Amino acid sequence: MDTDVALWRAWWPHAWRLAAAAAVGIPVWLATGVLLKRQAAETDPWFLVGDPLVALGCLTALVWRRRFPLAVGMTVAIASTASALATGAMLVALASVSTRRRPVEIGVVGLAYVTASQCAVELHPVQGAGPPSPWWVQFALSALTAGIAAAVGMAVGARRAEVRSLRDRAESAEREQTARAAQARALERNRIAREMHDVLAHRISLVAMQAGALDHRGDLPAEENRMLVRSIADGSHQALEELRDVLGVLRAGPARPEPPQPSLDRVPGLVADARASGLDVALTTSLTGEPPDVVGRTCYRIVQEGLTNAAKHAPGAHIRITLEGTEGDKLEVGVRNSAGRSGNVRSPVSGFGLLGLGERVTLVGGTLDHRPTSDGGYLLTARLPWPHRTREKRT
Repeated sequence: MDTDVALWRAWWPHAWRLAAAAAVGIPVWLATGVLLKRQAAETDPWFLVGDPLVALGCLTALVWRRRFPLAVGMTVAIASTASALATGAMLVALASVSTRRRPVEIGVVGLAYVTASQCAVELHPVQGAGPPSPWWVQFALSALTAGIAAAVGMAVGARRAEVRSLRDRAESAEREQTARAAQARALERNRIAREMHDVLAHRISLVAMQAGALDHRGDLPAEENRMLVRSIADGSHQALEELRDVLGVLRAGPARPEPPQPSLDRVPGLVADARASGLDVALTTSLTGEPPDVVGRTCYRIVQEGLTNAAKHAPGAHIRITLEGTEGDKLEVGVRNSAGRSGNVRSPVSGFGLLGLGERVTLVGGTLDHRPTSDGGYLLTARLPWPHRTREKRT
């Protein structure tokens, strides 16, 4: 059943055009036969046998008109000279050539059709009841018929080109939509990885540092051991809590508001947690005003990343954090640590923290810089834009 439907769909465009060619050619052939019958007692055998055979050959040739339009058009034009029944096939061939909208091809086939029409008049000289028509009337009638066929073909060609253009635009839009979806998925994966790193790296680094101290200091009193173990447990619990907050942000939908994200006001708490974990941290704040939420969140992540890297790569170092800025100008963040003790257990180096931090800073229009210092330490600085509140709302 499916095969029959496929064959029908494949042959339907040819079938109805062949039927149209026959519908045009048969009246012309019958009218010519009637006029010839009036002029002669016997009808020419060629007209009864040869003419239909030539027309059948022309109709068969139309099957290949799309693959070889110019060749089929010229062949049918020449063959239609000897066949009145092939007039319809000739008009279909001319229309098929015109769908390509190439003036030279249309002109050549149209001229061949007009010439064949004049030759056909000489082959079958029919006369009506009145005086014979002048040659220019017959020429104008042939040219008019060819013009109509060419106009129809060009209209069909323009329609096909428009449909093809719309199909290409739809496919292009679908490809762009697929690319945008893939890009969105990649951005979401990067966002998840960045949030996971920001949350877990800091807490786990502090836990690892405390566990390393507990492992290397076997002479610690029992009270200090209990404090370290309690700090490790608290740090692990806080890591889990912050991980739940991140997952809540990632799973938040339109009907579920996002949990509040850490901002600038939580930097002192972050420093306090670092001090409680054994880090030597000093915080200096010189801010005039309250920065926007996005700038505050970026500032928090910068400080968090600086503390994480210091705990991982420079245990025992002195860390100095500076926050300076003025509304309407910029917010400068600096995290500087001195050289740490050697011989301690070091956490694995991922290298993705600063990359993700650079993306965050770039998104808010700031700049990030990080480099070793001359005393063996490390410096992490960032400059973030701090627009006026009124200007931000107006924008």
